[in-house]
Amino acid sequence: MTGPFAELLQQDPWTTTAVLAMAAVVAALAFHWIVGSLLRRATRSAPVLHAILVDVERAAGAALPLIALQVVWQLAPNDLRLIGNVRHANGLLLIGALTWFFIATIRGVADGVISQHPVDVEDNMQARRIHTQARVLARSAMVVVLIAGIAMALMTFPGARQVGASLLASAGVLGLVAGLAARPVFSNLISGLQLALAQPIRLDDVLIVQGEWGRVEEITGTYVVLKIWDERRLIIPLQWFIENPFQNWTRSSAQILGTVFLNVDYSLPMDALRAEARRLVESAAEWDGRVFVVQVTDATERTMQVRVLVSATDSGRAFDLRCHVREGLIAWVAREHPECLPSVRHLAVEATDGAREPGGVAAVSAN
Repeated sequence: MTGPFAELLQQDPWTTTAVLAMAAVVAALAFHWIVGSLLRRATRSAPVLHAILVDVERAAGAALPLIALQVVWQLAPNDLRLIGNVRHANGLLLIGALTWFFIATIRGVADGVISQHPVDVEDNMQARRIHTQARVLARSAMVVVLIAGIAMALMTFPGARQVGASLLASAGVLGLVAGLAARPVFSNLISGLQLALAQPIRLDDVLIVQGEWGRVEEITGTYVVLKIWDERRLIIPLQWFIENPFQNWTRSSAQILGTVFLNVDYSLPMDALRAEARRLVESAAEWDGRVFVVQVTDATERTMQVRVLVSATDSGRAFDLRCHVREGLIAWVAREHPECLPSVRHLAVEATDGAREPGGVAAVSAN
């Protein structure tokens, strides 16, 4: 290197290097602002690319100045005091920024894909499937990138490489110990990939897990958040869904059947009950018009059991419809046929001298 710059660098190397570093940072930030603004405007009609640019904006703002600084440090003389430590520190920061950048890129791809498939539509089965796959695969990829970034950062330390080389002799034992220690992490990671590809559950699916009814609110890289009907949250490891049976009410369709059971007297007229049930169902906004059936499904020595089968577009509407029909039929029976409500026939006690048993228990007879 010759010329005025070389002379200035020889006279005061650190000052010159610092000035160059500041100029490089300013240039990198200016480049980031100008190019980023142009790209964001140019990609407004491309949701995926636009989402990537929005998500990586901050990460790129950190990575570009660090790349410029690394170039300056590499051009600085090798005999410059502490230049090795500065290069190493900047390299670690650059690895961290690039890891952040790639994680943000993956998140941007997922956000862009999700934005093209809204779930606030009548039939959102396809959208929920894509949301689940995008989120789970993105989080799995982010975990892999994070592990790779940490590994690259550790490889910059000579001591870490030496320790790794010295432990090769006991690699078998260490591998076994590491495998056992990392089993929950990798099993959940593999379970997440299985859930994303096979999709036994999706976001917003209605599940029955260990007797609890709720909707899938979130699927992370390690667990699933089930929002219970009473606002509680059930946290379930991903691997649990691979190893245990559970009910999914919206696996193939959100449409569902609901039942209402009534126990009434044998004398209740079924035709009148069917007519009232049909009136209630047809007046309910929750009914989707697919299924309506009224049948006597059981008969005991005291009552007969009537089942009303109705359909709705999802489990929430089905629950409301069942409550509406149940309340209406109970009110109708109590109003129109009160004698047909279930009742226990009382026994009259005849407390006569001759009917009393020696132990003090009175004999009874039915009315």
